[in-house]
Amino acid sequence: MKTKFIFVTGGVLSSLGKGLAAASIGALLKARGLKVTIQKLDPYINVDPGTMNPFQHGEVYVTDDGAETDLDLGHYERYLSQPMSQINNFTSGRIYYSVITKERRGDYLGGTVQVIPHITDEIKDAIKSVVQNDEDVAIIEIGGTVGDIEGLPFLEAIRQLRGELGKDKVLYIHLTLVPFMKAAGELKTKPTQHSVKELRSIGIQADILLCRSEVDLSQDIKSKIALFCNVDPDAVFTARDVNSIYELPMALYEEGLDQKIAIMLKLPAKNPNLKKWKSIAHRIYHPKGKVDIAIVGKYVDLKESYKSLHEALIHAGLENELEVSLRYVNSESISAGNVMRNLQGLQGILVPGGFGSRGVEGKILAIQYARENTVPFFGICLGMQCAVIEFARNVLGFDRANSQEFDPDTEYPVIYLMKEWFDFRNNLFQKRSEQSNKGGTMRLGAYPCVIRPDTLAGQAYETEQVMERHRHRYEFNRKYSMDFEEKGMIFSGLSPDESLVEIVELKEHPWFLGCQFHPEFRSNPMHPHPLFREFVRTAGQGA
Repeated sequence: MKTKFIFVTGGVLSSLGKGLAAASIGALLKARGLKVTIQKLDPYINVDPGTMNPFQHGEVYVTDDGAETDLDLGHYERYLSQPMSQINNFTSGRIYYSVITKERRGDYLGGTVQVIPHITDEIKDAIKSVVQNDEDVAIIEIGGTVGDIEGLPFLEAIRQLRGELGKDKVLYIHLTLVPFMKAAGELKTKPTQHSVKELRSIGIQADILLCRSEVDLSQDIKSKIALFCNVDPDAVFTARDVNSIYELPMALYEEGLDQKIAIMLKLPAKNPNLKKWKSIAHRIYHPKGKVDIAIVGKYVDLKESYKSLHEALIHAGLENELEVSLRYVNSESISAGNVMRNLQGLQGILVPGGFGSRGVEGKILAIQYARENTVPFFGICLGMQCAVIEFARNVLGFDRANSQEFDPDTEYPVIYLMKEWFDFRNNLFQKRSEQSNKGGTMRLGAYPCVIRPDTLAGQAYETEQVMERHRHRYEFNRKYSMDFEEKGMIFSGLSPDESLVEIVELKEHPWFLGCQFHPEFRSNPMHPHPLFREFVRTAGQGA
């Protein structure tokens, strides 16, 4: 195997930014002309994050092949501009599930199944599986923090890999915290020293240290860390806080990180082409205007729940040279009496996806406000379904219209569970998730959508067919299509056989569009998603 492996671990505390660091390293190496792949290993026992509460874990990121994965895969795709799949994310649950399945099947011939070697061998196989196209470099991020008991099998596996693959093919990068004590006016290196000591105690010596800090580390501080942590003096790098995550690749490049990695792994000595990243960094600080957009949802207390959505709006702002200011509005707090107070003065309203009935009526009120006051509106997944419900109630006069998800006995099930679709089209479309939010069948992953040309969607996409990623169970009820069309709702995106509605729009409105899929999963700073680009552009015209 020619591929060289970079293992990224983290210490001191969580949320230091391992995912962003790994993605930035990947972007820098790819800019040097190397073929790069990347993987996230999560120590939690869940098989995937599909059943996890967004308040605990953040968003569930969905890949083309329907894998429900960690949100860091979104960073990987955005920074590397290449698709991820189920091989790019493994959890402890998935590893143990595989080993237990083999044990039940008799693969181990009655032997005692243990963490070493069986679990660690399974982890090593998972790591090697990410190499699909003879890549030059594979970056493997280990989730959690060094010292966590659940992460030990992963760390043991990557320790073993250095011996198996050879020292010249494995590099360990450790991300730590160097806090700045304002009262004392100095940086403290002790947390980093302890973290590296913890890593060494399980047999891994870090080759490179990335030190997260509020301020730049002086050469004296770097030399001190190098001395006490047993690394090369030029292998200690500052990972300074940045205003925008899209500044990070340039910041690490200016530190010389990619050059050090190339030297240590004996990679080709090529200067990276960072023209696009420089352009992005420039546009971040030189917008030509500002637009205020509301995100009306129920997970607003944890912004990570809408991570890809947030980033897609930022991408659209960069493309339109606009600073996008986001106001997160809790849909549970919206009532008929305060909807105007919550949304007045905003140039755009976006209602994202979600599951369950909590906060839905607030979303419907926000959509009604956007429709009646000609405020640009963008509904995604459940947001589109709420737009359909609002239109049915307030324009068609179907007072009790609803989704069967919220009211199974509704008189007007304009959104319904299309059971016959799953039953009869299993081979063509169905993707099953045994671990989905409600334990049932969902439409997961990428599906085709045919675009009607003379529409907002057609103007945005400028193509006849697209592939978009889904994560939902309920669909628009085509039984009511004619009622909606007669009153001005346009079905501008359909499945190839026209059985499923993918995009709805309204006539006589500046920009009112809802889509059943999640376009935020296909946006990156180099190529903003067309629907986000046009939504932000239209909203900016009213700023």
